[in-house]
Amino acid sequence: MNIPETLRLLKELKCHMRGRKLLLIWDGLPAHRAKVVTAYLNTQKHWLRVVRFPSYAPEVNPIEYLWGAMKKKYLACCTPELAAIGRELYRCRSAIRDKNLLRGFLKASKLYY
Repeated sequence: MNIPETLRLLKELKCHMRGRKLLLIWDGLPAHRAKVVTAYLNTQKHWLRVVRFPSYAPEVNPIEYLWGAMKKKYLACCTPELAAIGRELYRCRSAIRDKNLLRGFLKASKLYY
């Protein structure tokens, strides 16, 4: 993601939240740390709180558990061709929607109890 995409995401997220508050847990992507993004975030404190992950802490990042599961379970036997990987990722999308599995990734990261 670049800076304009990050700002667009934040603005769309605000519309989606419809006045509700949100805690956003972010990594250290350069676009997330850009001055213009930080300035925008400072104007959104009434509904949005941002917490940053430490520089390198995959054990507290739930998405790392998702990537690990996808690589071990879904992509382990896949040929290295882009089309084959795309087909396999398309098939595993139901797992990504499994709330129990996603909750398990949060629990493993210690962000959810």
